[in-house]
Amino acid sequence: MTSPSTPADMANALRALSMDAVQRANSGHPGAPMGMAEMAVALWSRHLRHDPSDPQWPDRDRFVLSNGHASMLLYALLHLTGHDLSIDDLKAFRQLGSRTAGHPEVGHTPGVETTTGPLGQGLTNAVGFALAEKLLAREFNRPGHTIVDHRTYVFHGDGCLMEGISQEAISLAGVWQLNKLVALYDDNGISIDGPVQGWFADDTAGRFRASGWDVIGPVDGHDIDAVDAALAQARRSVDKPVLIICKTRIGQGSPNRADTAKAHGEPLGAAEIALTREAIGWPHAPFEIPDAVRLAWDGREDGQAAHRGWQRRFDAYRAEHPQLAAEFERRVMRRALPGDFAETVAEALVRFGPSTENVASRKASQKVLAQLAPRIPELLGGSADLTGSNLTDFPGCGAVQGGHVEGRHIHYGVREFGMAAIMNGLALHGGYIPYGGTFLTFSDYSRNAIRMAALMKQRVIHVFTHDSIGLGEDGPTHQPVEHAASLRLIPNLDVWRPCDEAETAVAWCHALGQGERPSALLLSRQNLPAQPRTPEQVVQIRRGGYVLSDRAQARAVLLATGSEVGMAVAAQQRLDALGVPVRVVSVPSSTVFDQQDAAWRREVLGSGQPRIGVEAGVSRWWGQYGCVAALGVDRFGESGPAAAVFEHLGLTVEALVALVQHTLAAEAP
Repeated sequence: MTSPSTPADMANALRALSMDAVQRANSGHPGAPMGMAEMAVALWSRHLRHDPSDPQWPDRDRFVLSNGHASMLLYALLHLTGHDLSIDDLKAFRQLGSRTAGHPEVGHTPGVETTTGPLGQGLTNAVGFALAEKLLAREFNRPGHTIVDHRTYVFHGDGCLMEGISQEAISLAGVWQLNKLVALYDDNGISIDGPVQGWFADDTAGRFRASGWDVIGPVDGHDIDAVDAALAQARRSVDKPVLIICKTRIGQGSPNRADTAKAHGEPLGAAEIALTREAIGWPHAPFEIPDAVRLAWDGREDGQAAHRGWQRRFDAYRAEHPQLAAEFERRVMRRALPGDFAETVAEALVRFGPSTENVASRKASQKVLAQLAPRIPELLGGSADLTGSNLTDFPGCGAVQGGHVEGRHIHYGVREFGMAAIMNGLALHGGYIPYGGTFLTFSDYSRNAIRMAALMKQRVIHVFTHDSIGLGEDGPTHQPVEHAASLRLIPNLDVWRPCDEAETAVAWCHALGQGERPSALLLSRQNLPAQPRTPEQVVQIRRGGYVLSDRAQARAVLLATGSEVGMAVAAQQRLDALGVPVRVVSVPSSTVFDQQDAAWRREVLGSGQPRIGVEAGVSRWWGQYGCVAALGVDRFGESGPAAAVFEHLGLTVEALVALVQHTLAAEAP
């Protein structure tokens, strides 16, 4: 090797570390890291502005590896540039407890911006990052003071573009004119099943241009100077995101595996690695990096200098705009709620706790938003083309649409999956608490992004309206049956199905207060009766399950959620007349209730009495609470007015009363 190190040496260091780590783990994907090595050199050593000594510096450029199976490329970059990731961490690639997991995980490895693996979502997260930058710049920058000015770069491959979510993402990025978003396409023509021409023959350049992007290339992805020039050109864009098409060879450098599917997802093997070392002129032992190469890659000095320059600009900004600076520090740097958040919650509960108004919980949600949003400026809403149905807007919210970003409500169009993954990017970036609405049945479209929010511990709020057969005439295609139970199975996701305004207000306040959990609010289309409560019961709502209405010597316990709480209370009153006292437990959030201490759960659920669940959804879910019976919907719905559908499917007060009587008779000695 020459000294000092050449750019080719820097690329080969990435190749060597990638193939060595995969070989040591006997698991992984060496081909993509080897093929993207020169792309990484061009970006990370010549354009990417980052500070390895402080990976959370707020005005750093963001880098997303959307094709997350190529994780060793990112780990090698983080190690070589000076992040807190040692050579021993690389040697522990894919091992239990290591910091170098099979796919990159945010919060687990320093310098990783988002968890990637499910293809297409990293690209979509990147759109969220770029949108957050544009929104924050509009909100905080002032003449002579530019404190928000960074770019988002994303690597992606064929697989990301085959996933349908990619079109949702690139379409929105184009219409939002996210000119600080640069996507580098690793166009190697190979996927797991082989050459892609038989199943992926899109005009990718035409597709992006039609979506409002500038397209550069194809360029030789193994020519560092060519990629560098393309990146420099991309940085000059003023109103469009930019795609750089990089023609590469998967497994570049491997004499027998390059350009083959076998390079994708299995170790090269000791013999092929030896041949590759010889072919690329890398005579060093596994995991050995010469000092000259380390010095060439080390990004700490440049990163710290850029960071210090920004800090000087921010100090000047603070001197002239102290309130804005304090707000920026709170929202973006500390990610803290407003100092008066507890007071805001208390005021919301005072207003909505004793409410006697019978309204749909979707309308109650909008009323709560109207009170909370002015006090929580980072709250950023949206809807997948259902704003008038989801009621996710609030007075004065304005609109984010087209190239205009003057508001706090985003028009996502009919793109549920894209919306959910963009919200993840907004939350990861910092500065905003995103929420977005669609119908509950369409949570199926966005489910994997909801799961990723839970995995990444991000405060993202999903507003799902039309939560049951109660939506009526739209019929079984739109009537969710299994969806509430299904969402409750996702770890680290709080699911709320409130029964009236009071529970809706608590659900919103709880969701906002959860810094490391996403939430799903399941809201009704139809009006729901307000339930009387004591002030103590209003406070108890936050525990997810509580005794709403009790009777002395109760012979059974009815557990209900959402619109069926009113049904349970009505059944309780009918049973009173029959001399059958029962307790009614409202369970607005089973996931939160399950987090409570055992003593509280025992107190609420009682002991010795049979328990009966009631919800307009699958009934098997209630077994976890020891219910011996349940009134639910274990089939798809019907099209018709809501009341008629409830009657037709047997979800009525009369049916619940009969079920209680039958259960007690069966339980009798």
